[in-house]
Amino acid sequence: MSSKRKTIIPIGPYHPLQEEPEHFLLTVEGEKVVDIDWKTGYNHRGIEKLAEGMTYDQVTFLVERICGICSTSHPLAFCNAVEDLCGIGIPERAKYIRSIIAELERIHSHLLWLGLAGHFLGFDTVWMWSWKYRESVCETMEAVTGNRQSYAMMKPGGARRDIEDGDIPGIEKMVDGFLPKLDLLFETVRDDPVIQARTKGIGVLTKEDVRKYGAVGPVARASGVDVDIRRDYPYAAYDLVDWEVITTENGDVFDKAVVRLLEMYESVKIIKQCLDRLKEVKGEIDVKIKDVPPGHGIGQAEAPRGEVFHYVRSDGTNRPIRHKIRAPSYCNVPTFKATCIGGTVSDATIILAAVDPCYCCTERMAVLDKRTDKKTLTGKDLIRLSREKTEKMIRENRDEQH
Repeated sequence: MSSKRKTIIPIGPYHPLQEEPEHFLLTVEGEKVVDIDWKTGYNHRGIEKLAEGMTYDQVTFLVERICGICSTSHPLAFCNAVEDLCGIGIPERAKYIRSIIAELERIHSHLLWLGLAGHFLGFDTVWMWSWKYRESVCETMEAVTGNRQSYAMMKPGGARRDIEDGDIPGIEKMVDGFLPKLDLLFETVRDDPVIQARTKGIGVLTKEDVRKYGAVGPVARASGVDVDIRRDYPYAAYDLVDWEVITTENGDVFDKAVVRLLEMYESVKIIKQCLDRLKEVKGEIDVKIKDVPPGHGIGQAEAPRGEVFHYVRSDGTNRPIRHKIRAPSYCNVPTFKATCIGGTVSDATIILAAVDPCYCCTERMAVLDKRTDKKTLTGKDLIRLSREKTEKMIRENRDEQH
């Protein structure tokens, strides 16, 4: 038995390293992490329940707000689910539009992550470079869609707005100008001795642990698991253009960075091909769904963080009666059990950051009776209890003042 004293180090729920509230508890012996736990539930917003009170078209705007960085991945997966439910395809031009928007988002998301990773390591030059180059992507999205984020381009049956011929040269100029900048970032990460010292061999996730935890996206691909929804279950225009799934073998923080950097090259390749096809493929961008039949459908999309999964059930009205969402962070964040334990306290934060976690994507809540597994509180009950507690706190505060 170790003679070292065990200490609990909390990270969160409010911490300068985390953009969202989440609570990690590290058990350490000296500098070594010997156990880690995760407490969630600080950020629940009831997205699935809200969707039941909205029309199918309105839900696309709602699910864009699940995550600001993946704001097109969720509506894309939802639209795929509704189209699966209706048994319809979408116009070819809409497929190219969907892929262009999704890949531009992938670039801006990976650049945001790379900048934060550099900041966590104390390499603020990488942070400032990445976020500076990300600006051109966000500005292009604003020029094409009207928004830097939450683009409102997806709708069941196709695309909400077209990418006009006049928009294409601006997008082409941006992606062509971005390639030399991406070369610079890749060479920096690949060759810098400080980055390598802090990331190589750190937070290794094995292939076996990828399968054990069901990890997805760059987290899985960095461990040599060749999985990508864009290829395995094609949607949009991904089976109409040439591109490659990026994998590496080591599963450490360094390889997770390399995978994301190389994926941006593939995103540029996809965007340029889709833009070329848009010049040739004309016509409708929306099949204009009039009625949604009873039944259910599933939709998937490869978000920057990995597979997004949406399940939709219909009773034949214009609103879903059930909408279930699973975001990639729900699968990826628990891998810290395999990657943080055995490492040092100083490495724990970058290991957690390496999965590019989005905590608000993972939040869900139900109140159950452990003996029967039945729900004991409804949504109205939770609202009532919350209001009662607020009123109690107001009364107590008033009494203390008097």
